Amino acid sequence: MSEKLPFSQAAENNREPVLSILREVLEDGQKVLEIGSGTGQHAVYFAAQMPAITWQPSEQRHNLHTLNLRLDAEAPANVREAVALDVADDPWPVRDMDVVYAANCVHIMSWQHVVKMFRGLDKVLLSGGLLILYGPFKYNGAFTSSSNALFEQWLKGNDPVSGIRDFEKVNELARNIGLHLLKDHAMPANNQCLVWKKRER
Repeated sequence: MSEKLPFSQAAENNREPVLSILREVLEDGQKVLEIGSGTGQHAVYFAAQMPAITWQPSEQRHNLHTLNLRLDAEAPANVREAVALDVADDPWPVRDMDVVYAANCVHIMSWQHVVKMFRGLDKVLLSGGLLILYGPFKYNGAFTSSSNALFEQWLKGNDPVSGIRDFEKVNELARNIGLHLLKDHAMPANNQCLVWKKRER
């Protein structure tokens, strides 16, 4: 009996709004590294909608089996084999990426891991490349909605080192590695889609 494919309702809900942003900023022929591919729903959907893009899924090693259930069943030809990636790894098992994309990751990681993620992506993101982060953020220390404040309580109840991150602190990490913010898109369900570009060298 085959295993049931993993499923995230959030990934299902946000795929169309995120796709609209990706269509604006991605170009044919680019290689995209997805950090924390989870159920694989974004990987297979975005790759199918943008067949000229190469999509590189990744997950922590202990989550690869779950991710591969969907990739094995549904991944189009432009999805590469998933790699085991912990953002604290040095070096990462990929290189020369045009785009790094992560959805609903930075509030799950500890802040120390967010810092390490930026150090790692600096080494793999090509000059002129894009970083795209999707999820909830705080601004000037304040939540954008009461529901996000409640969500943070829930997060910290599960893991005290998690939490919705301050945009200003994340943007500082980005600036420190030569990224400048192109766009901060307000998204449904009190989320943001942040797009940075790496300085040309």
